[in-house]
Amino acid sequence: MRILFFVSILMLRLLPACAGQPAGMPVRVGADQLERYLPLLRGKQVGLVVNHSSLVGATHLADTLQASGICLFRIFAPEHGFRGDAPDGEHIADGMDQQTATPIVSLYGSRRRPNAEDLAGVDIVVFDIQDVGVRFYTYISTLYYLLEACAQYSIQMLVLDRPNPNGHYVDGPVLDMRLQSFVGIVPLPVVHGCTVGELARLFTGEYWTGPVRPQLTVIPCLNYTHQTPYELPVPPSPNLPNQRAVLLYPSLCFFEGTAASIGRGTEWPFQVVGHPDFPDTSAFSFRPIPNAASKYPPLEGRLCRGYDYRSLSVDSLYRQARIDLTPLLDFYCEFPNKPEFFLASRYFNRLSGTFSLWPQVEEGNFESDIRATWQEDLRFFRAIREKYLLYPDY
Repeated sequence: MRILFFVSILMLRLLPACAGQPAGMPVRVGADQLERYLPLLRGKQVGLVVNHSSLVGATHLADTLQASGICLFRIFAPEHGFRGDAPDGEHIADGMDQQTATPIVSLYGSRRRPNAEDLAGVDIVVFDIQDVGVRFYTYISTLYYLLEACAQYSIQMLVLDRPNPNGHYVDGPVLDMRLQSFVGIVPLPVVHGCTVGELARLFTGEYWTGPVRPQLTVIPCLNYTHQTPYELPVPPSPNLPNQRAVLLYPSLCFFEGTAASIGRGTEWPFQVVGHPDFPDTSAFSFRPIPNAASKYPPLEGRLCRGYDYRSLSVDSLYRQARIDLTPLLDFYCEFPNKPEFFLASRYFNRLSGTFSLWPQVEEGNFESDIRATWQEDLRFFRAIREKYLLYPDY
């Protein structure tokens, strides 16, 4: 099956031209359109939800706004921190941004939702973070909690939109809300096909449970469609170092709920998979060690044998436009100690968003049969998603 995975990718046809995209016009993200949102911020005390990806050209949004005379009142730091360099899973402490002299409130520490004290004095919250279009990427859960808090305390919220590098398809099991967590906040499929601006609209229009809806404004991207390939200008987080990892992430992240290493602690996270007990016949191996992106990588210091996806081209992965279960199914098939494959924490269920995929893998179901069980929920979600799109669809 692993051979078929490589062959199927390499045999895909060339990507067609993007319908609806103005020829020769570069994508212009929301943050670049200062003329559209600076008037909304003048004379107000502004809170920012930002990280290292929050750039206006080559300059951080915080620095851009301060240079434009905007009052930066508070910065809210998500997972990986304000500068995006904190290792995976590390709690972020409150602090102060030395460059802008703005207090920083962590949303990835003792709390993940700002309280009344955190928001006291804030007139408007600006959200500008690059997402990768996958349900368990935690920035969208932070977005949801910020929308809740802004609604509760009658604070305006402004989302500066950015393209979704996995926005050209929708796939995977839709979250069973019995498994709701920070890696699954509302019933989205694994790959939801929305930008953060579209998600903000969908959250408030479809899944809102609070008595008051937030005052939401979205600055959309220009010259973008859901068929527009988008090369991220900077890595969106420490363990997604390049475009290949971003495109493989929806398919390979399931391994985070298993005994296997997904390459944390190497130079190739989310591009390799391995385990010490994998058969010696594997021609590929790696050894995770602590690094800046992962202080305590799974299987630290142990020689892991397995699969290497570093040779797959970005173009072929983009054209695939679906979650590929072949790596997971093949690895499980070859794994010698099957009772130890899935972690006892059942994190696999939270990641997949369903109680079904685990037993389907154990029972040896074909990928086509597994995918068939997703389709009814996906049809229902696509109909919901369509109501909140800001851009021509794929």
